[in-house]
Formats: sequence, C-alpha cells, structure tokens
Amino acid sequence: MNTSTLFAVALSAFLLSACNHLDGLLKDKVQQKIEFDLTRLDADGLYGPEDGKRSLSYEFCIPAHVNTARQVMSIDPSAIVYKESPGRLQCDKEQYLVVGDTYQANYLVTLKKLVELTYITRIQQAFFE
Repeated sequence: MNTSTLFAVALSAFLLSACNHLDGLLKDKVQQKIEFDLTRLDADGLYGPEDGKRSLSYEFCIPAHVNTARQVMSIDPSAIVYKESPGRLQCDKEQYLVVGDTYQANYLVTLKKLVELTYITRIQQAFFE
C-alpha cells in the first residue's frame, strides 16, 4: 500500500469511529429526554397489533415565546402548541404545552431534532381522556 492509500484508509476508519461515537451520544441524549419506549414503534411510527396499529402522541413543555413555538413547529409538523393548558407535565405559566404525534414522515428524525433543543428537557407519552 502506498502512503496516500494508507492515509485514506486510516482517515476513513477514524471518521467511521467518530460517527459511531456521535451516534451513541445522540442515542444517550434521546434516551435521557424521551420517556417512552421508541423500540415499540414501527417504521411508520405506529404500535400495537397488526389489525389495530395506532400512533403515539407525546407532549413536552417549551418556553412561552412565539419564536420558540415557531422553531418547534418548523421541526415537528404535527406539533400543536397550547398556551393555556399545563398538560400532564404541568408546564408552568412561563411555558407552553406542545403535543405531537409519531404518525408523520421521519418521526424519529423529528424526535431527535427536538431532543437536541436545550430548552426541551423531557418528552413523554400523552394520554387523552
């Protein structure tokens, strides 16, 4: 092997290792903030028996600012922002409740982007009664 080929192989190995490390860090961050089991969702964001699949709704709190709500809605097309409801998470008066849904294209990418927002500290499953 010549020097340039050896360098290219070493660089590729380093980059793959870095990607795996970053992927692991992102998974840790996702697991720290998301309080429901993502593994029970299929590729379409649905769970349950074959003849009764349904999407999973989730909720989280964000700072009560228009720009924050816009940012979240640009990431999550399913997001609905509630200014008056505390939800099960008990969002305080300086927060808005946001409810989203996994029945959307690339739901996992959406959740990962939400988790990367520092002001979102937890995302839990929403239940409606």
